[in-house]
Amino acid sequence: MNFAQSFKLALKSLKTSKMRAFLTMLGIIIGVGAVIVILSLGNGMTNMMNSQFEKMGSNLIQVMTYGRGTGGTRDVDVEDLYELVDKYPQYLTGVTPYVSASAKVRYQTDDYDRTSVYGVSEAFFKEDTKGTMQGETLAEGRFLSYIDVDRHQNVCVIGDYLAQTAFRGDALGKTISLSGVPYTVIGVLSKSGDSSEGSADDVIYIPYENAQRMGTGTMMMGTDEMFLLTSTSRDTASAAKGIVEKRLYKTYQSSDYYMVMTSAEMMDAMNTMMNTMMIVLVAIAAISLLVGGIGIMNIMLVSVTERTREIGIRKSLGAKQKDIRGQFVIEAGTTSAVGGVLGIVFGLLLAKAATIAVGAIMSSSMNGITFSAVPTLSDIAVSFGVSVGIGVLFGYLPANKAAKLNPIDALRYD
Repeated sequence: MNFAQSFKLALKSLKTSKMRAFLTMLGIIIGVGAVIVILSLGNGMTNMMNSQFEKMGSNLIQVMTYGRGTGGTRDVDVEDLYELVDKYPQYLTGVTPYVSASAKVRYQTDDYDRTSVYGVSEAFFKEDTKGTMQGETLAEGRFLSYIDVDRHQNVCVIGDYLAQTAFRGDALGKTISLSGVPYTVIGVLSKSGDSSEGSADDVIYIPYENAQRMGTGTMMMGTDEMFLLTSTSRDTASAAKGIVEKRLYKTYQSSDYYMVMTSAEMMDAMNTMMNTMMIVLVAIAAISLLVGGIGIMNIMLVSVTERTREIGIRKSLGAKQKDIRGQFVIEAGTTSAVGGVLGIVFGLLLAKAATIAVGAIMSSSMNGITFSAVPTLSDIAVSFGVSVGIGVLFGYLPANKAAKLNPIDALRYD
């Protein structure tokens, strides 16, 4: 028989015993489906994080300090970084502290316990992009000015959640209490998430020294201070980072007390972490494919036993070992291929459900960026190819056993 005849015979065999064929393919279906949905989630998370970093800008530099260095008499403060910006205007364009304040937020009789309060300078808002260093834009009003920060004025910019929930959409000029101190709302940020409590829209920005007086909250475990700087362009980001690191090392005398990262490096680090995690998860999901391959081998061994007389008749009519071997290998490959197709459909349905579920869970922190768990064509092609390969690999042993049967013994088999 040629390939087409063997393929048709394999399909006929699957139709004859549908339940047995389905149970045989179950491991392949689950394995391929799991691989597809894991790769889809990985692609979705990677694309979402990359979009977030692109929204922040490619020239952002993040500086975190972890305490006093052994060689210096003091820490690096924002004034030192201001001097650095003035000294290297060809590399650096702005700097702002990023202070997490421990403030009790209240409007009239309502408390907002999950609202995040951050202290920043006027440089946090970039005039060229009309957005903050984190990609937020203004819906109305203005952002903090140099005068606001220099005079420690009690003014603030609030997120869409507070604007809608506390002020019913009319927030400008109204006051809100932060740790008992009234702050006047001078700006409202555009909606960037689902505008829910505790989301990225539930935020307040005030002058950074005001925030420091309130007491600092937890920015990141072990972090004492955090600063955000911007380089003149993406091309100068690396050189700007080197300048900042050199200044920090001068004070701390050790790189253990600080960390400087550009947005490009942050993106690369997150992508590397995601890729590593995806490899581990795909390897775990591949165990199902191994189980499916064993199931195919088992059913093919049973099939060889059931069709021993058929094999004997074919050999007596002149069929060669390669013909018998090819027939059974094609049957095993066809079984795994059908299982692979069903697994791909199963995986796409799961990916669709994951897009809806994860998107709903993470919408509050995605700053308007959508999440979509969609596999690439290469992911689907590789998954299908692996499923077929496993069927052929595990089907070879039963096929080889069938090919080596003695025709006389096979004809006498009852």
